Amino acid sequence: MVSGITKMKKIEHIGIAVKDIEESNKTFAKIFGKESYKSEAVESEGVVTSFFQVGENKIELVAASNVESPIAKYLAKNREGMHHIAFDVEDIGKEMKRLQNEGIRTLSDVPKKGADNKLICFLHPKDTNGVLIELCQEIK
Repeated sequence: MVSGITKMKKIEHIGIAVKDIEESNKTFAKIFGKESYKSEAVESEGVVTSFFQVGENKIELVAASNVESPIAKYLAKNREGMHHIAFDVEDIGKEMKRLQNEGIRTLSDVPKKGADNKLICFLHPKDTNGVLIELCQEIK
């Protein structure tokens, strides 16, 4: 039984795991017909990111900045490609608690600072049919 109403507002972005951010930026610039609007290192996650705006949607390229990062470990086991889907939420803390009360595990107990001026939290893919879901809240 679903309790409460979700506060997920929209798909915030789709994340794509890549081995080489520079080469992938060139590829996706060709695909979208424009350059990335923002690149950013996220030390807490051990990644470098690059964002493309496509209409109302965003695509985030994510590459490892060190061998211990979750993306490096992911790419050691998997091919490059779709990594996660992120949802924009009104209140990440409340949304984390709501989902935990529904029996869905989060990969962190508190939100972390992520790329693109967001607080983030990932849901455990074993609880989401194998889909890595990220919650994002704009930092005000």
